[in-house]
Amino acid sequence: MYDLDQLVAQATAEFSAATELARLEDAKAGYLGKDGSLTALLKGLGKLPAEERKIAGAAINAAKVQVETALAARRDALKNAQLEAQLAAEALDITLPGRGQSRGGIHPVMRTLDRIEQLFRSIGFEVADGPEIETDWHNFTALNTPENHPARSMHDTFYLLDETGKVREDVLLRTHTSPVQIRSMLAHVEKYKHLDTMPEIRVICPGRVYRVDSDATHSPMFHQVEGLWVGENVSFADLKGVVADFLRRFFESDDLKVRFRPSFFPFTEPSAEIDVAFMSGPMEGRWLEIAGCGMVHPNVLRFGGVAPEKYTGFAFGMGPDRLTMLRYGINDLRLFFDGDLRFLSQFQ
Repeated sequence: MYDLDQLVAQATAEFSAATELARLEDAKAGYLGKDGSLTALLKGLGKLPAEERKIAGAAINAAKVQVETALAARRDALKNAQLEAQLAAEALDITLPGRGQSRGGIHPVMRTLDRIEQLFRSIGFEVADGPEIETDWHNFTALNTPENHPARSMHDTFYLLDETGKVREDVLLRTHTSPVQIRSMLAHVEKYKHLDTMPEIRVICPGRVYRVDSDATHSPMFHQVEGLWVGENVSFADLKGVVADFLRRFFESDDLKVRFRPSFFPFTEPSAEIDVAFMSGPMEGRWLEIAGCGMVHPNVLRFGGVAPEKYTGFAFGMGPDRLTMLRYGINDLRLFFDGDLRFLSQFQ
């Protein structure tokens, strides 16, 4: 009979010498595998007489239990050592300060839009909104824009395609927020059509607009805020007072100079460009174009359902992106849309 005590001692020694789980499994195969020592002894029991087979079988099984126990103990020891090594390598220094979750901030252009809305709400204006995908009628025709006007050109306007890939000249990305003025007038007139005299319309129309243009001071997508005041006896003097007061409050400067320079827009008559001059700072004494404005053209009032014989109104439009650049001293419009956190974090 094979010396089982020696076999168990030899197996235990080989298991203890294994420093990796793979080597331990190799050592196991030499004893408990298909061709292992203990497996061979168990297979040879059939050749023994019945009485010897019973005694030898019990001894071999006892030795097998000892080998399996030694194997399990060594396997657990190697797994524990492996886990401890991993934990040591990935240990956290709990004495270090935690990594705080960074806080976001409001985009500088959104800060400007919020400020504009707040200032106009304080003098009775409502905020109106409309679709960014517009019809040619709302975007051009209802605003008294001639068929041959350059703004209708493919070089200035994003037109949409139909299912076949053909350009649809009746649907486009709005080039200004003026269509919201038309929609506001139509909705207002419909709401108060039962009255002989409708209440005044006072709205501002902030939002994104789109034009084919891109450089340091222009972007294919940018923002506009347009304003509309329609009522009985609304005059250019009202326009000047509202706009000048807004600009001084926006820039927080009573020394700000504002001038109205004659211009032309198809949707207003008379029309003017609005310039401002700062009395201090890097832009001191320099006139800057800030907005366009004018009295709403009678044709535009008619398209909006308003009787120009009874009501008058003024409109203005300005770029919040440009106002933001002036307010914070930014010289490149593209910084607003690059998503660079080094720039944006300054406004948190």
